[in-house]
Amino acid sequence: MKPAASLQRRLGLGLTLGITLLWLLATAGAGLVVQHELDEAFDSALEETAQRILPLAVLEIVNREEPRALQHIASLQAHKEYLTYLVRDNHGNTLLQSHDADLAVFNAQPLEGFTTTSSHRLYAASALRKTVFIEVAEPLAHRHEAAWGALQAFLLPLLLLIPLSLFGTWLLVRLSLRSVLAYRRAIETRGAGDLSPIKAARLPAEINPLADAVNHLMERLRRALEAERSFTANSAHELRTPLAATLAQVQRLRREIPEGPLQERATQIEASLRELARLSEKLMQLAKAEGGGLLSETPQDLLPLLAHVVEDLRRTAGGRLHLQLPSTEAVLTTIDPDAFAILLRNLIENAMKHGASDQPIEVSLSSTALLQVVNAGPLVPPALLAQLSERFVRGPGQAEGSGLGLAIAAAIAQGVGARLLLASPAPGKTDGFAVSVQFAPA
Repeated sequence: MKPAASLQRRLGLGLTLGITLLWLLATAGAGLVVQHELDEAFDSALEETAQRILPLAVLEIVNREEPRALQHIASLQAHKEYLTYLVRDNHGNTLLQSHDADLAVFNAQPLEGFTTTSSHRLYAASALRKTVFIEVAEPLAHRHEAAWGALQAFLLPLLLLIPLSLFGTWLLVRLSLRSVLAYRRAIETRGAGDLSPIKAARLPAEINPLADAVNHLMERLRRALEAERSFTANSAHELRTPLAATLAQVQRLRREIPEGPLQERATQIEASLRELARLSEKLMQLAKAEGGGLLSETPQDLLPLLAHVVEDLRRTAGGRLHLQLPSTEAVLTTIDPDAFAILLRNLIENAMKHGASDQPIEVSLSSTALLQVVNAGPLVPPALLAQLSERFVRGPGQAEGSGLGLAIAAAIAQGVGARLLLASPAPGKTDGFAVSVQFAPA
């Protein structure tokens, strides 16, 4: 599944790219305006130069001994000449020219006013009743160079402004979305069983109704789950006392009646009542597993808890339980001791019921808070293995059980943020069943 795009990144990049694009468009528009203004200024300079030089050139030509003779104006010092001029008569004869003038850039015949060639911009004016003409030429490359220089003056600041605007936009968006990010963190950090309202201050007006709707939905879900858990726990608790009393009466009745069919029926009733009592106990454990109170306020050492539960179950398991503890002094987690005892007891009882009766049950705890319960026995099909942690789902064996043991263990693991894995065959073996629970070390 493609990951969702970050709103902060989307806004930051979108605003920065939008501002950059607007700046580039504004710079292009300003470049066109500058180009137009530069053309007007250069054209005015051409016209002014021609009108100032022409009277002086006419005076110099008239005072010559040979008016029709060509004369070059010498340069006072070497320099790059952007404006060159050419003075001719009405027959096209050259009378006067600047020292760097190239005749190829001028028109074959003088034309008054502005003209443009492929490489130059020219202006021509006349005097003495259009018998003397002057043309001033300017390279177009000079104009393009000036326009490009002006455009660079607009573009170069963008190299600094674009990263600054990106940082500024990102900072502004982050500050604006600070309350939304805090709301997201509040959702991410809470546990799966925490359905209390999410407190978030100063949310944007667009997000605030969504937060209210989520809180209302979580409140309705919390009430529904509490009603279900309360019903389960109360039902199991209310059944415990009458079941115990009825079981005692049946046991007393079974001892008083003589041998025969009636006593066999009493024995069957006793077995059914015992199974019902176990079911009510499992339902109470399930209600606790799916409720709150699974986490301890202070870190708990699992080593003594594990040793105590295993020692208690050895009375019914005989010598089948093999316990392996790490060499560390303590294995600390934040699980509630009662919740850990319920989880471990259900895992071991599941191994005792469904595992091979003549094979050991290996219980181990690593220094990294990895709990493993491994037993020998028939393989569990993969399709069934994926459903074993659900309620009232049992393995392929004929052993008695309610199908709630692994469901209770899975609910507790989920409530404390642990990872429960089922495997068949057991790791390193060709058969058997293994349950691994990885707790988060404190």
